[in-house]
Amino acid sequence: TTTEFKCRASALGLIMTNDRSGKGMGETAKSYVKDWVREQIYGHQKDIKSKYLTKGKLLEDDAIRFYIESTGCDFLLKNEERFEDDFFTGEPDVIDEVVYDFKNSWDAFTFPLFETFPDKGYFAQLQAYMSLTGLKKAKLVHVLLSTPEEMISPWEEYRDYSLIPAKFRIKEFDFDYDPDFIEKAQERVLQCRDYARELLENL
Repeated sequence: TTTEFKCRASALGLIMTNDRSGKGMGETAKSYVKDWVREQIYGHQKDIKSKYLTKGKLLEDDAIRFYIESTGCDFLLKNEERFEDDFFTGEPDVIDEVVYDFKNSWDAFTFPLFETFPDKGYFAQLQAYMSLTGLKKAKLVHVLLSTPEEMISPWEEYRDYSLIPAKFRIKEFDFDYDPDFIEKAQERVLQCRDYARELLENL
């Protein structure tokens, strides 16, 4: 394969995991590169299916709409463009003066109501989006919407969040572009490339 490894923004948090020395690639990072090599050899991506991801995809537009209505912010247009540079690829949800990424929580117990710091993986994802778009600010928005009834399995209870106030259904985290983090991330992508090459040579 002649394809050079580039990291999907959504997976950047995975490849940034370190080994015990704190310098080398951790097992999670290696495992991700192995899957990438498989994708190159066999020609299709790994299927990752879960009810959480399905809800997220299904309600993406609804989450943006709910956010606009609840916060009174200007109209936000869903981005359809995929970005790519020498290191990363990614498709942010919305690009305004700020990069937006929306996450649909499955229910009240996966919604980060009390969290003061965002998930490390999401931090990495938004840094990659800023690097790709040249924007210096990003916003991670967690939204809690009712799960469509057809997605609820017979033994699960339908939970309707539509009457809960928006302040308990929207959680925002703001980020500034972190050039030091991106430099480390680019170095890690290069390490992943070396590892991918090594894996292929040893086959």
